[in-house]
Amino acid sequence: MAERRAIDFEGFVMQVRQQRGAGWDAENYPFSLPAISGWETLDLHPRVTFLVGENGSGKSTLVEAIAIAAGFNAEGGSRNHNFRTEQAHSGLHQFLRLVRGAKRPRDGFFLRAESFFNVASNIDALDREPGFGLPIIDAYGGVSLHHQSHGESFMALMQNRLGGKGFYVLDEPEAALSPQRLIRFLSRLHELVKDDSQFVIATHSPMILAYPDAWIFEMTSEGPQRRDWDSLEHVKLTRDFLMFPEKYLWDIMDENDGL
Repeated sequence: MAERRAIDFEGFVMQVRQQRGAGWDAENYPFSLPAISGWETLDLHPRVTFLVGENGSGKSTLVEAIAIAAGFNAEGGSRNHNFRTEQAHSGLHQFLRLVRGAKRPRDGFFLRAESFFNVASNIDALDREPGFGLPIIDAYGGVSLHHQSHGESFMALMQNRLGGKGFYVLDEPEAALSPQRLIRFLSRLHELVKDDSQFVIATHSPMILAYPDAWIFEMTSEGPQRRDWDSLEHVKLTRDFLMFPEKYLWDIMDENDGL
């Protein structure tokens, strides 16, 4: 069982509130998503809050909006990243208000697995410009993120760039990681939590979702709903498949053979 300790801070962001007004269009994306339209207030755990749901449920849309509302670049990075590859984010952030705690984070980062390549490119481009400061890549371990595998570059971010006492928003971090590195991810996550960091994470991974003493919200037609880890369909299906893979594979292959 992971080590637990008393929480000595309330969390940097205590609550997310929707403030609907001019421009809110219930007929169009993302406001038409049931998981977005079905709530007004979302409480965040002071350590770790997970958002989980099927593809298209709105978890990544919501976590992106929270990140932008917190001041992060829409494609990922810290508050100092201001590049834009394309205008792909929704306008949901304009209708979110973050209710903040008394303390302010010293650090912060928004990871989007699908656009981490763009963050790496921006770091390399900035380091090629003349300047008198230390190279930005030094904060990520000193090796260009493009000169590492996706998983290696992500762990370099977790191990070197995330410095603690921070507010961190991660969107599907498991996309880059092998099972072994998922264990390393959980270890580093716990180190950062013990150093008074707060995380909001959208994920499909039962391994990541197993982190203890976190709040798990499943995106449903009534909005985000609190769930226990072992009640999640992601967990049940993964467990059943690992215990009886031949049953699932037999059914799948039998269906395909009948086409």
